[in-house]
Amino acid sequence: MDTDNNDPIGFLMHDVSRLIRQRFDARSRKLGVTRPQWRALLNLAHDPGMTQAELAERIEVERITACRMVDRLAEAGFVERRADPADRRVWRLHLLPPARAIVDKLATIGSAIEAEALSHIGDEEARQLTASLTRIRDGLRAESRKDVA
Repeated sequence: MDTDNNDPIGFLMHDVSRLIRQRFDARSRKLGVTRPQWRALLNLAHDPGMTQAELAERIEVERITACRMVDRLAEAGFVERRADPADRRVWRLHLLPPARAIVDKLATIGSAIEAEALSHIGDEEARQLTASLTRIRDGLRAESRKDVA
């Protein structure tokens, strides 16, 4: 086991994130959705009614890539586009019942992997880690908003 504590925090967070994604991919593969698709479905489950442009930004893909992905998800009966009542040029994305079943399974897989990852530290450390990462994320978001303004 490598116990070198000299790695920059960004490297450590990237490595942990990659390892979690790999475990998630291995377990979710049998559901028949790709990583970008499950990322889209999970984002739509958490924020129903977002636009394709918002989804593309959230999952870090080009708008055309998100459009094609939504086309495939719509053809599979997982997502539907609904007209925005305030702007007829905008389409809002919503999950359909078959996608909700997949999202529930993805959530179960995610919870199990999170429990595995956190089993290597104690409950108090896990709470501290979550609180610290939340503060770091929120602080970086605030700094990013300042950069744009």
